[in-house]
Parts: sequence; structure tokens; C-alpha cells
Amino acid sequence: MIQDLPIRKIIHVDMDAFYASIAQMDHPELKGKPIAVGGGGKRGVISAASYEARKFGVKSAMSGRLAEKLCPNLIFVKTDFARYKEISDRIRKIFLDYTDLVEPLSLDEAYLDVTENKIGLPSATLIAQKIRQRIFNEIGLTASAGISINKFIAKVASDYNKPNGQKTVNPEDVISFLEALDIRKFYGVGKVTAEKMYQKGIFTGQDLKAKSLEFLDENFGKSGVYYYHVVRGIHNSEVKPNRTRKSLAAERTFSENLSSEIFMLDKLDHIAQEVARRLEKSKVSGKTITLKIKYSDFTLQTRSKTLPYYVQDKSIILDTAKDLLYQEHLNNSVRLLGISLSNLNTDSEKIKLKQSKDKSVSVQLKFDF
Repeated sequence: MIQDLPIRKIIHVDMDAFYASIAQMDHPELKGKPIAVGGGGKRGVISAASYEARKFGVKSAMSGRLAEKLCPNLIFVKTDFARYKEISDRIRKIFLDYTDLVEPLSLDEAYLDVTENKIGLPSATLIAQKIRQRIFNEIGLTASAGISINKFIAKVASDYNKPNGQKTVNPEDVISFLEALDIRKFYGVGKVTAEKMYQKGIFTGQDLKAKSLEFLDENFGKSGVYYYHVVRGIHNSEVKPNRTRKSLAAERTFSENLSSEIFMLDKLDHIAQEVARRLEKSKVSGKTITLKIKYSDFTLQTRSKTLPYYVQDKSIILDTAKDLLYQEHLNNSVRLLGISLSNLNTDSEKIKLKQSKDKSVSVQLKFDF
């Protein structure tokens, strides 16, 4: 039951095909055409695809070669992260005109808590409309939005009427909305988990809700507890404006597969140097070093080691990465290597902005969304 839980008004704003839409905005001749951002060259991987390209099955993380087979007229454009960051910052400023409680998830999406907002508008639905209209008028891009009582439902709802749409799930509609939801639409349920759920007879939210907490815990571990609660409309995670960085990484995809550890040492040197540079720039250090290995068959492997002290020095990062590389034999030739540092010494005691959780109210059918 969601009765007597804190009621918040949460908006999840998700830009439509952000990278590709920026390319089409900056280059009008590309409007209406199938384009892929990144993915060029023999080993390129696509970062984003326009909606015109998606109709052919082109999607992010797909190899450029496969995308070109699916869509022979596909146009490849280079990534421009400086431009994406510039646009993202402008969008963020629009959000902040309505609330200080903005939690960015990436350059192109964010949560907003508008329970108490700067313009004094009680309707989160109307605020979402105003934000989307301003993004279009002031920047020239379209955005979609989901509006509901918590972050989970808002994020699921934002995908409902894409592109350039929004969906509000009112408090009284939460349970029926979740019960009818395809299990693949649940945020946090990936392809592998969905297949496992199918095998257990779980196809919709209603099927998921019928399973006991013990069953879900036994079959899905900690995630099972999460599924048990969210399908009942329970997700108390706050919108956190000051998200603490949890890790810092760098990686490289190679033009030719590497088959020997010896050939990888020079690559690791450059990657470790980049990680050290980013650590210094961010003024953080870390204890846990992880080596990421993607093989030629696209299988992924990670190997980690936690040191007894925080490090930022390139030589220590590199030496640890080498140890991890030689820790066990490679399964195949390698197409990508990455190094990340986690368990960072970031300040977790940042000033917390007051949240509406302090004000618990019962769900009212006329609660204005």
C-alpha cells in the first residue's frame, strides 16, 4: 500500500535522441535523415541514433558495421561532447528556474522534485509542460517527461509518450499502472533478468506483485526486495542535487584485436595516465582499482583489487592494472581495455537540501498532479 507514504511530485525529464538531435539542429541538412553519432570506421560503436535510424533497428552500443547493414543510407557523424555539455548546462539552468532539487542522471536526463517549487504552481504536470516548452523555444530540442509520486514511476512514465510527450501517473492510478506494466518496462529489469522472470511466470507487474517477498529474495537476491517494493508503488529514494561521484574511469577500444598481454602494456600506460589526470582534475583519490576487459566476442570481464590506502599516482594505478591483467589467462583476443577507480575519498557530508519527505501526507484522490 502507498497509503501514508511521503508524497512527492517528481518529474523525470529525458531529452529525445539527445546527441543525434543536436547534430540535426546544428546541421539542418541532416533533419529527417537517419543518422548515427559515432560508429564510423572499422571498429566504431554507435553512441546514439536518430529516430529515423531507429526505425531500421539502429541503436546505441551497436557496431557501425551492423548499423550500416540495417540502414544502408545511414549517415555517421562525429561525437562532440563539448557541445553536448554546453546544451546540457543550458537545460539545467531552465530546471533550476523551477526547483533547486535537480538530480542529473546524465547529460540528457534528470529528476526534479517540484513538490515545493519556485513558481508556486501546485500542478507538476503543468510545470513539466512549461519546462518542455521552454527547452523547445530557447534551445530548439524536444524533451519527454514522466510525472508521478516517486522517481521510479516518473522514469518509467517518461518513456511512454516519446518523443516529445509526457505522461502523468496520478497517486490513485499508481497501482493499476504498475500492475498492467510489461515487466521489461520496469526500470532495473534488463534482458537477462526479464528472461529469468519469464521462466518464473512473471510477465507483467501484476504477475510480479503476486510473488512473495521470500520468493523474490530467493530468486533475485537484493534486487528481488527492490522489485517487491516498487511494484507496490514504494520507492523512497530522494532527488539528490549533490550526487557524490562513485567512480572515475577511462577506456580505449582498439582498431585491431590484441591477443597478447605484452601488446596491452603500452595501452594500459596511456589509460592509467588518463585516469590519473582525471583524478587530479577532480581532486579525488581511490582505493579500488578495476581492470575492464572486453573480448573480441563482446563478452566482458572485470578484475578488481582494493588497496589499503587512497591512490592518485599513475605508477601505482598502472602497476595494479598490470597485476590484474596477469592475474589469469585471457579468454580471447581483446578489443577494449579500461581502468576505473572506485571507493573514492569524496566528501559524502555535503549540505543536504531540505526535502519534502519531512511532510508525510496520506494519498488523496484530489492531490493535484
